[in-house]
This record gives sequence, structure tokens and C-alpha cells, in this order.
Amino acid sequence: MRPPSELRVSKDRRELTVSFADGSYKLPAEMLRVLSPSAEVQGHSPEQRVTVPGKRDVAIAAIEPVGNYAVRIVFDDGHDTGIFTWSYLDTLGREQETRWQAYLDELAQKGLSRS
Repeated sequence: MRPPSELRVSKDRRELTVSFADGSYKLPAEMLRVLSPSAEVQGHSPEQRVTVPGKRDVAIAAIEPVGNYAVRIVFDDGHDTGIFTWSYLDTLGREQETRWQAYLDELAQKGLSRS
């Protein structure tokens, strides 16, 4: 996948705009944090996946290029191990509503909250 034509963090650091040839997405920092592709969040198998609560107010501290295929997103809570490939960011944009609802359902099922 080609790099996005736009990759911009909002002034309040709570949203990442990513634009590809076939679509542009505004991805909330909270969603990026709780759906981070890092092993810390995703585990090494589906059974090890961690539900991350309490990130409603997280912000993006920095984005750092990783080769020609991804960015590392550094969050203000110290999390910085997720490598967000262009294809993963595109998938998050296309499936934003579905993935976010699944996360909210998972929080509710486990008795956790976003704050």
C-alpha cells in the first residue's frame, strides 16, 4: 500500500487525519490507543488480547515514521510500541464504526469504562 497523501495530527492532539487515494479518515486518538497493533494490546494470540479502559482523554504526543510503510504513534500516556502500517490505518478508517462498537461492547461486557 502506498503512503497516505496526508497524515496530520489535530491541534488538540486528539485526532489523526489520514488520507489515501480512495478515502480520508479522521481517527480519534482514543481509538488508535485502544486498538493499537502493539503486542501489549493485541497479545500474541486472540486469547491474549487486552481490553484497554480509561483512555477517553488520551492524546497523540508524536508520530514517527517507520520506513516507507508505517508510523509509530506516541501517546501522552507513554504508550509508544504500536507500529501502525498504512494498511492498518486504512482498515481502521474503513471499519471505524464496527471496530469502535465492538470495543464499546467489550468494555461493557467486562464492566470497564472509557474514563
